[in-house]
Amino acid sequence: MDLSFFPRGVLIGFTVAVGVGPISLLTIRRTLDHGWVYGFASGLGVAAADATYGALAAFGLTAVTALLVGARTILALVGGTFLLWLGARTILAPPADLAATVRERPGLAGAAASIYGLTMTNPTTVLSFAAIFAGLGLAGSSALEAVLLVAGVFLGSTLWWLVLTSVTAAFRARVTPRALRWLTRLSGAALLGFGIVAIAVALGLA
Repeated sequence: MDLSFFPRGVLIGFTVAVGVGPISLLTIRRTLDHGWVYGFASGLGVAAADATYGALAAFGLTAVTALLVGARTILALVGGTFLLWLGARTILAPPADLAATVRERPGLAGAAASIYGLTMTNPTTVLSFAAIFAGLGLAGSSALEAVLLVAGVFLGSTLWWLVLTSVTAAFRARVTPRALRWLTRLSGAALLGFGIVAIAVALGLA
């Protein structure tokens, strides 16, 4: 058994997670609104989704992969519609005071589950993992090596969300209500943009 599969998985998971997109914006916004614990719980949901897709690639579950990729249009439409709703809600809802926000936030399990589901609406991610694994000579590994690889992907992705949410939380106390209002609006506008692009791509318009 090649134990180097684990650190290589960590590097892959961290690298894939670093990409800036709607998930990053949503996690940052949740950290600003509800604090580090809630933001990091959301990050764990993303890491779990990365590990899920990494597992599909590592274990060579081609039938499941083909099913997900075949349904990518429907999933993209669902994910894009959710991003549109989330972006509009973000822009229209002014940030509440911190105490009220903390009281009204959903549970930590809900934070992780909701962002896991949103991340899973992009099934082509599994093809990215498959390409990376093949390019690095990690394809066709044994079951134990595949487990090490997937565990590494989860840890690597988790490390990125730990860094991102910790940095965001460190600046949270310095963000004025006015700045938070503009950050919220910009975040909402970006989420709307990502939603429009996702739907346009799904419909073959872009």
